[in-house]
Amino acid sequence: MNPPPMRQPQFVQLHREDRAAVHAELVAGLLAPQASLAPKYLYDPLGSRLFDAITALPEYYPTRTEAALLVAHGGAIAARLPQGATLVDLGAGNCEKAARLFNLLQPVRYVAVDISVDFLRTALQCLQRQFPALDMLGVGLDFSSELTLPPEAGTGPRLLFYPGSSIGNFTPRQALGFLRQVRAATQGGGLLIGVDLVKPLDILEPAYDDALGVTAAFNKNLLLHVNGLLGSDFRVQDWQHVAFFNQAHSRIEMHLQALHDLVVRWPGAERRFKAGERIHTENSYKYQASDFEALLREAGFSQTQAWTDERGWFAVFWAQA
Repeated sequence: MNPPPMRQPQFVQLHREDRAAVHAELVAGLLAPQASLAPKYLYDPLGSRLFDAITALPEYYPTRTEAALLVAHGGAIAARLPQGATLVDLGAGNCEKAARLFNLLQPVRYVAVDISVDFLRTALQCLQRQFPALDMLGVGLDFSSELTLPPEAGTGPRLLFYPGSSIGNFTPRQALGFLRQVRAATQGGGLLIGVDLVKPLDILEPAYDDALGVTAAFNKNLLLHVNGLLGSDFRVQDWQHVAFFNQAHSRIEMHLQALHDLVVRWPGAERRFKAGERIHTENSYKYQASDFEALLREAGFSQTQAWTDERGWFAVFWAQA
């Protein structure tokens, strides 16, 4: 019996870099009273690879806890999900998390969505060799702004997969708006989403400030990416990675802190930083399971179910559109 013919993944580039808009966004963030840079700029090709390394660290519990949940409850989860749907992987990265679900869910099509197009292209071409008969589509898209899938994603019910608790990068208000867009994109399917839960500080904080310094490198690499985009002169050695849990907002915050008084320049402007002044680079909100379920229902999902690990550290939610 001959093996199935080898398909080639398709690619659709919806994320077009608008240099003027990027420049304006970066400058506005750097000149704000509390300087900030959007977390999407963490994920240039090197940043994406560094994040892959973070997920393998002993301190970084979300990836392995979520993976164990999907294995332990895979049958029960699959029983709730539509079979033969299009699997849409939001923030696909190296595509490994979604690939583990292929045999369980038997999707008719796999749509991998990520802002880092070059990284996605390499990952999807490798994955196609492992699953030669599966129709695959790569979509370059900054869905943090707007989630609009191209016609090539096909019709029929869609299972949107958003693992890794990336929903925590949105404020609760932003998360509500995003979840409403997700519901519209499911076309009668649903959402499978990983959500990090509130837990003790001695577990939470090391996950974002590991002993090897990989997360620090990931955060500092943002400065090199900004230098390339803005023409700025950030020096990595001038900055320290800072991460802590903000109890009042129930979120991990990542910052870059100036080690001494310094000036950062770029064409047409500059920003002076005093020693100890920070640039806010990322939030990661942590939820109570009941609060996230309420958020899903407010976004318009009609049925929800959650599976958690025995320690209550992480949850995987199914939400029916």
